Amino acid sequence: MAANGSTNLTKMQLIASSLCKHFSIDPKAFLGDSTENDIKTLCLNILQSSGNDSSPRHKDEVMKWIDFAESFPTDSKECFDVLNKLNEDLACISVLLDNGLSPTEADVIVFTAIHSFVMGLPNSNCEKLPHVMRWMDYIQNKEDFGELFGKILLKKPFFDPPIAKPPAKAGAESNAKKTAESTKSANKSEADSSGKTSDAAKMATGEKGATQEKKKSVETEAAAKDKKKKATGDKEATQEKKKSENEAVEKDKELSVSLLNIQVGLIRKAWKHPSADSLLVEEIDVGEAKLRQVVSGLAKYCNPDELTNRRVTLITNVKPGKLRDVMSEGLVLCASNEDHTIVEPLLPPEGAKPGERISFSGIDVKPEDVLNPKKKQLDKITPNLFTDDKGVATFKGIPFMTSAGPCTSSIPRATIK
Repeated sequence: MAANGSTNLTKMQLIASSLCKHFSIDPKAFLGDSTENDIKTLCLNILQSSGNDSSPRHKDEVMKWIDFAESFPTDSKECFDVLNKLNEDLACISVLLDNGLSPTEADVIVFTAIHSFVMGLPNSNCEKLPHVMRWMDYIQNKEDFGELFGKILLKKPFFDPPIAKPPAKAGAESNAKKTAESTKSANKSEADSSGKTSDAAKMATGEKGATQEKKKSVETEAAAKDKKKKATGDKEATQEKKKSENEAVEKDKELSVSLLNIQVGLIRKAWKHPSADSLLVEEIDVGEAKLRQVVSGLAKYCNPDELTNRRVTLITNVKPGKLRDVMSEGLVLCASNEDHTIVEPLLPPEGAKPGERISFSGIDVKPEDVLNPKKKQLDKITPNLFTDDKGVATFKGIPFMTSAGPCTSSIPRATIK
């Protein structure tokens, strides 16, 4: 259920592990119980073993959140509706119980129950749940979960406070006033003196003024030309910069997994290609009215019986085309070791429904209707698809997520194509 840390743990095992970490007790005694008990019984056993003595009211509130975790839905729309209600509950509080700042067992249980779904939410949906995202970020930083959960990345607003200017001192104001009065007095003296100038001096002054005015006019015109030239240069530089930025954005877009429509599929039937020994043909359920027929190069690595009723991930917006005279309407994504001696389809977790779209934390997936083969988009994107050290399928390290958890492979550090 969780990304990066415990891909093989069930929901109950994750709750047991995270609760035991919260209370600093050994989880081994309870991990075996997780296959025999329901979530409520498991939590109560751990709470009793913790020796945590709390009030009846506190215990009743904890039971309410245990019920929340146990009944958290698997359907994406229902999950989002439940989180909307939780978002309202968290609007004025930092933690679920006791109106304080310290997380309780209730916070740990609910965090564990909803983590995998929140991890896979696109940015547009995260923005609709500000209080849930703020609470998730607080809990993951307050609690030491080790490697149980992948880190939820939260965009936090940047605040740049304005720098206040210090008030002018009284002495400075007094000096300014004295300077203004001195200037006024000097101007008055000059005016009285100029009134006594001879006619010859006036004429000389007039000629000098005309020369200065002409010189000023020439300088003004030259400055205007320089300003216009600079403005034109700045405008061209701005346009060039904008063009470069747009080209960079387009290039990033061409390399982004958001172009791909990757969905969960269930193979209903598989058989050998009639005219190619290296190919298999599969009929795959992707939640549509009609099954999709896909041709895959898996004949050397899997037999048809192994693939029947197996969950897979496939790209469904590739351009349909024939492979050795058999129509193919998708591309099954497979993990491969370095020398390509082991190849297997990626495996979505149990509980992921056919047709569900794979999501990537922090990326708004807006796939094209049909990929353009001439742009070679797949060739540009697939080098960034790989499994991590634990076999979790990723794009640049960001897990392939479903509502039930990440897609995985038994091959760590594998390429994905």
